[in-house]
Amino acid sequence: MTNQEQLKEIERSIIKTYRKEIWARFIKAVNDYELIEDNDKIMVCISGGKDSFLLAKCIEEIKRHGKVHFDAFFVCMDPGYQKENLQLIKENAQKLNINLEIFQSDIFASVESMEAKSPCYMCARMRRGHLYNKAQELGCNKIALGHHFDDVIETNLLSLFYGAEIKTMMPKLYSDNFEGLELIRPLFLVKERAIKAWCTHNNLKFINCACKFTLESSLDEHTSKREEMKRLIKDMRQINSEIDNNIFKALDNINLNCVLGTKKDGNYTSFLDDYK
Repeated sequence: MTNQEQLKEIERSIIKTYRKEIWARFIKAVNDYELIEDNDKIMVCISGGKDSFLLAKCIEEIKRHGKVHFDAFFVCMDPGYQKENLQLIKENAQKLNINLEIFQSDIFASVESMEAKSPCYMCARMRRGHLYNKAQELGCNKIALGHHFDDVIETNLLSLFYGAEIKTMMPKLYSDNFEGLELIRPLFLVKERAIKAWCTHNNLKFINCACKFTLESSLDEHTSKREEMKRLIKDMRQINSEIDNNIFKALDNINLNCVLGTKKDGNYTSFLDDYK
C-alpha cells in the first residue's frame, strides 16, 4: 500500500469503518454543544498522542465536507520533548497529511528549575498559557483540545472521590485570563476504546506520554489517580455494561430537588435557603 493509499484508508475509516463510534459522535458533539461556527478561527492543539491526531483529522474532514466555513490551524508545542518523540510527531503529521506548525517552549526546563512538588500541575498551567498566547498570535478565537468521553467521566469521579465536589470537564468554556478565547472539546462524546480501535485498524503508533518527569520517575499522584479511575470504571463495567454512559448522563441530569447544596461562581446555596 502506497503512502497515499494509506492516507485515504485512514481518512475513510473515520467516516466509514468507525462512522458510528467516532464520526457520528464527533458530529453530535459539534452540533449539540455548538462548538464550531461560521468564521471561527480554530487552533487545533496536537500533543502527539492518538487523541489529538484523531481530532486533527476529524477537524479536517468537517472543514472539507461540512456546511460551516471556518479556518483551522494545527499546532504542536514542543516543551522540551526527547528527540525521538519529536521525530515521531513529525512523522505522524506527515503520514496523516497534517500541515503542522511546531513551536518551541522551555517548559520542561523551567518546571525542573523550580523544583516544584507538583511538576505536572505546573507544567499543565504553563502549557495552557503558551497555547493561549499562540492562539492569540494566530488570530484564533477558539482552541480545540483532544479530551474524550473517558476523560470526562474520569474527571468527574476524581472530583467526587478526591475533591469532594461534583464537577467535570465542559465541552466548551471561555478563558478567564485571555479575553475572546474559547476552549472546545469536539471529541467530548467519543470513547477511548474507539480511538484505540481506529489506531489499531490503521496500524498507527503515537507517543503515549512524552512528559520528561513521568519518563524519569514514577507516575505523579494525579496521573496514578486517573489510572485508578480507569481501572475502577473497567471493573464496574463487568457488573453494569452501561456504567460509563450512566456516569456521563448523570452530569446532564442533576435533580436540584435532591441535593444538599450547589455552588456557582464561588457562591454557595443550601437547600434550606428556599425550603420553607
